[in-house]
Amino acid sequence: MHVPDGFLDAPTSVATGAVAAVAIGVALRGARRELDDRTAPLAGLAAAFIFATQMLNFPVASGTSGHLLGGALAAILVGPFTGLLCMAVVFLVQCLLFADGGITALGTNIDLMGLVTVTVGWLVFRSVQVVLPKRISMVPAAAAVAALVSVPVAALGFVGLYAVGGSADIPLGHLATAMVGVHLLIGLGEAVITFLAVGSIIAVRPDLVYGARRVLAQRELEVRPSASTGLAA
Repeated sequence: MHVPDGFLDAPTSVATGAVAAVAIGVALRGARRELDDRTAPLAGLAAAFIFATQMLNFPVASGTSGHLLGGALAAILVGPFTGLLCMAVVFLVQCLLFADGGITALGTNIDLMGLVTVTVGWLVFRSVQVVLPKRISMVPAAAAVAALVSVPVAALGFVGLYAVGGSADIPLGHLATAMVGVHLLIGLGEAVITFLAVGSIIAVRPDLVYGARRVLAQRELEVRPSASTGLAA
């Protein structure tokens, strides 16, 4: 979904760049409440993992391919504010070093693949957590649903931007059908990857997963009789 230079007109690109700059400024302040000595290293690992997996494409349909976007995954692992910063760093490196997405479209890519996927993914994740049982084993399932929803919503966001300031000669209806259809399939792949990644960390260190904190906090302390004294331990 990386948008190249020239696909959107100048006013739209400037506007999306301004939105991205404001969002990153807000995220820098919000990340202070999410990061601590334990979770800060995970943010770097999350950014590196998303960067690596975005370089790997998987076939979708009709000769098209997709890759992990990672916004929902980043938000659930390290928090929405820190997750957006991780995504912004990934897109900046891809743009400057690998020419993946144009420089003038950097703000657009941060908005679509970072801000939209992080925000939608986190909101869906928290909504699903309200419905599902409050068990730590349900966190990967909620994460998978969040990832699945976030991808086609980002595709719809791209269609909306194209409707406002698209400079290519592509019928809007055809673009919407192609983008949403393909990204629904990409979302399935994203859901699987997100489920496996979150589940792997939950299995060994659930306390490091930001999205699991509320579930862990709601766990009741079990009181069991002591085998040696017969008293409550």
